[in-house]
Amino acid sequence: MKRKERGLDLNQVTYSSLKRKRHKVGKALFASPWRSGGSLTDLINSLPEILAGKEFREVVERIAKAVRQKKLVLLGMGAHPIKVGLSPIIIDLMEKGILGGIAVNGACLVHDVEIAMVGHTSEEVDEELNKGTFGMVKETHEIINNAIRDGVQKGLGVGESIGRTILDGKFPYKRLSLLAAGQRLGIPITAHIAIGTDINHMGPSADGSALGQGSLQDFQTFASLVSKMEKGVFLNLGSAVILPEVFLKALALARNLGHPLMNITTVNMDFIHQYRASLNVVKRPTLKGGKGYTLIGHHELMFPLLAAAVIEKINEVSSLKFKV
Repeated sequence: MKRKERGLDLNQVTYSSLKRKRHKVGKALFASPWRSGGSLTDLINSLPEILAGKEFREVVERIAKAVRQKKLVLLGMGAHPIKVGLSPIIIDLMEKGILGGIAVNGACLVHDVEIAMVGHTSEEVDEELNKGTFGMVKETHEIINNAIRDGVQKGLGVGESIGRTILDGKFPYKRLSLLAAGQRLGIPITAHIAIGTDINHMGPSADGSALGQGSLQDFQTFASLVSKMEKGVFLNLGSAVILPEVFLKALALARNLGHPLMNITTVNMDFIHQYRASLNVVKRPTLKGGKGYTLIGHHELMFPLLAAAVIEKINEVSSLKFKV
């Protein structure tokens, strides 16, 4: 016969006092209700000082501080930000002197060129794939591939080659082109291509030698920008693999050449936590100093909010200085 196990004697429990217990959340950190007629700054200040609410404000402050101190703020991005309509926001940040350089993947070239050409982009992949016509737009292939080939022959990288083509050509919607804006404003936009990932690689006009040479030149340009990023900021917007890898390699090259980059801010913005972005953008680059942040959410909501908050923070400080 089994002996019955005796239960714990709960009368022997030792309690502590609530007044002496250290807690992570206090009323001073709570959000404030919205007051009708408030400003964007009021909205940002009303957020809870907890988790992403706290980190969002820290990111705003760090970007604004970098701009005020004339330190580099770099943006790395996939094509999704273009496809959700963020090009005008990004161009505005370039025009205001907030962004000092942009690194894009190969898909960005496709969507940027198509927007500049006809004002729309992003085909129905499922439908076109079933018909065997996905990615087979002749104008897109030829404009991108010819621009890259001709530009490389002149010693240009991919981003500059296509940017010049759009800026100087008959593109009705060039005002919405990131690449053209880079050329117009003198802001480097580098393109980092993985051959076989983009639709313009699928036809006879694609030149592997030019794609490789132009993209390698752009990597070296981007690495040069990263080397000047001490006390600056790198934002990764919607790139899960290519740009996190490119950024890490550019950082490694810069440090190898004697640029310690001890105090940098990195920010990853995506829908979900991604392995490479979490390690290669947020964690590893800031092990020697600085801080990495993760802001999860829809790009079409989060990035305009971040951009507006940064602009307001910069204007707020400028206004205070003027009054003094």
